[in-house]
Amino acid sequence: MSKILVGLSGGVDSAVAAALLLEQGHEVAGGYMKNWINDDGIAGDCPWEQDVEDAHAVAKTLGIEFRVVDLIDQYRDRIVDYLLEGYRNGITPNPDVYCNREMKFGVFLDYALEQGFEAVGTGHYARRRERSDGTADILRGADPNKDQSYFLALMEQRQAWRARFPCGEMLKPQVREVAQRFNLPVAGKKDSQGICFIGNIKMADFLSHYVPDNPGDIVDLDGNVLGKHRGLHLYTLGQRKGHGVASPREGMAYVVIGKDPENNHLIVGWDQSDTPGLYVKTCTVGSVSWVNKPITSACKVEAQPRYRSKSEPVTVTPRDDGKLALEFVRPQRAVTPGQICAFYDGGTLLGGGVFESVGGL
Repeated sequence: MSKILVGLSGGVDSAVAAALLLEQGHEVAGGYMKNWINDDGIAGDCPWEQDVEDAHAVAKTLGIEFRVVDLIDQYRDRIVDYLLEGYRNGITPNPDVYCNREMKFGVFLDYALEQGFEAVGTGHYARRRERSDGTADILRGADPNKDQSYFLALMEQRQAWRARFPCGEMLKPQVREVAQRFNLPVAGKKDSQGICFIGNIKMADFLSHYVPDNPGDIVDLDGNVLGKHRGLHLYTLGQRKGHGVASPREGMAYVVIGKDPENNHLIVGWDQSDTPGLYVKTCTVGSVSWVNKPITSACKVEAQPRYRSKSEPVTVTPRDDGKLALEFVRPQRAVTPGQICAFYDGGTLLGGGVFESVGGL
């Protein structure tokens, strides 16, 4: 049995993770990661105080030690700065994926090890399997509707080895049932929605506090001005709504297909497969990380270009500079620089990287 520090977020999934690990006979303690306090006057709901109270109540119900771990400075340095720099540079970053690598299984894991714990448990809907060679794989969660392995795509082997995901073996309704069986005070609490550890804040509201608006023209592929945008950082490729350009043709819609930072132009086009730039088959992925064994030669695997998308067959070719050249079998819609591409072999997560550039059909 192991000594495990569970990251209690105040939600039902992490609470059930702690309960199950305790039931399995492990020595369990709960730790709330205090990563953000909404003291900058940003509009939105940042219920960290309620979350701490709920997490503490869970620990008390389970009879385990509880602590609040202050990681505010590290979170600002590793996540908030990364997020803001990405948007300032015109890309669309993914803070949730980086939060897992840099925070939950980064500084929080380091803290746990320093405190004498052997592993960190979370409420992720993912699974972990140990190999006979002494390494660990991360697999998709048993619930296909809740699988969160995509968010673990940048994890490294040392992190996977120390991770525990007891909820990943169950469906979401079963997790609720376990919460009720243990009489956990968060059994009926709704799942949180929002930026990782910042709370229920709209991204536009968050960005407006740190990145000033920089209005410019919205243009079509021919350079015709169709409207005005507030700032390129507030839009993402493939965006159908919220760009402010109404369609003059019934049954058709404008979507964002590109950005021109030099001229501060937001480029829109028709939401159809033959629109240049909207669908691509080739792209480059950098900042590559492998969960276990790296891909060292060209091969065919499956790639998931965003959280809610299906895995697609792709040929991955490692380059001399450490980046990967990808060629999808089918064109992919709105592949976005800054977003994460996760690689799988069946249900096993191989690793992931960041989209850097995209090619054409």
